[in-house]
Amino acid sequence: MGLGGCIILIAVGAILTFATDWDMQGVNLDLVGVIFMIVGLIGVATFSSIARRRRVVMPPTTPVVEERSHHHHTQDGYNNGYGS
Repeated sequence: MGLGGCIILIAVGAILTFATDWDMQGVNLDLVGVIFMIVGLIGVATFSSIARRRRVVMPPTTPVVEERSHHHHTQDGYNNGYGS
């Protein structure tokens, strides 16, 4: 049962407990609603703890700094290191 199912259980339990005035012989709908809400809350707590454990946290990587020499020796035909 995923997070959506748990939320639906909580909602149905709240509706049965607080928004209905049905009377069924042998069934206390208020108690059934409270049980649904408790089961939904337990499901949300379980789902969140499992999801927290599954999350992979990657350690931050250190940036690579590349040092470059300030002396550029280019040989391009016009400036090949001789003269000018």
